[in-house]
Amino acid sequence: WLLAAGHLRGAEAGCGRRGSPRCCPGRNNACADLSGPRAPCYCDTHCEKTGDCCEDYPGVCQRAAIHCVVGLWGPWSECSSLCGVGSEDRTRQVTIPPRNGGTPCPDLKQRRGCFGENPACDTAQEVAKILPDSFKRDFKDPWRRPHMLVKEKQPSYCVYFRLKQVRAACRLHLWSSQLMRERRVCVECRPDAVGSGARCKGDGLEGARTFWTATSIAGCQGSWIQESLHENCVCPPLSLIFV
Repeated sequence: WLLAAGHLRGAEAGCGRRGSPRCCPGRNNACADLSGPRAPCYCDTHCEKTGDCCEDYPGVCQRAAIHCVVGLWGPWSECSSLCGVGSEDRTRQVTIPPRNGGTPCPDLKQRRGCFGENPACDTAQEVAKILPDSFKRDFKDPWRRPHMLVKEKQPSYCVYFRLKQVRAACRLHLWSSQLMRERRVCVECRPDAVGSGARCKGDGLEGARTFWTATSIAGCQGSWIQESLHENCVCPPLSLIFV
């Protein structure tokens, strides 16, 4: 077949020959009438641009077309980032779908940028200082001050992180070479590392990307995401501690 206007079409009966409208939205090569002796004609809305509509297209398809109708936009979602640059979305629903070559539906989802400013963002900006748990101070100093005794009686808590970035300098030492991207690590906040607010500096914010640095190794640093925090907890052996 030699098809007009560059259409590559399949055989099909015409727009209204079967008693019900045969009308298609957009460009549909199967929406054609090949029964006549001349070049095929079409019943899709694209034929209005290419000028190869069937003779009964205006009366059958344009009259029977039902255009898409959508509802109002819903509210914007919360910012995807608790702290810093993120995005938020909103959607709308189709109330009447298009039929018989009617106008297709417009976009049903929108996205825009946002900036998360959670009250806890100051915590997320802190940089954690870490060491391996071999640096734990378990000795008993008989001359320690009374306020240190109070600290020692406080329980530890554990924070689990997923490592996201690890600088190359970390590979130069034995303990830090175990820090690898996507590895889950436990970092223990011991009483001797607790600062203001009864917490360790840099313990992060759940779901937020924060930063860490290895205290004893120059250039060994990176980022992680806090997955969970557990009170009254001690990390398993070969873990990390906050300093």
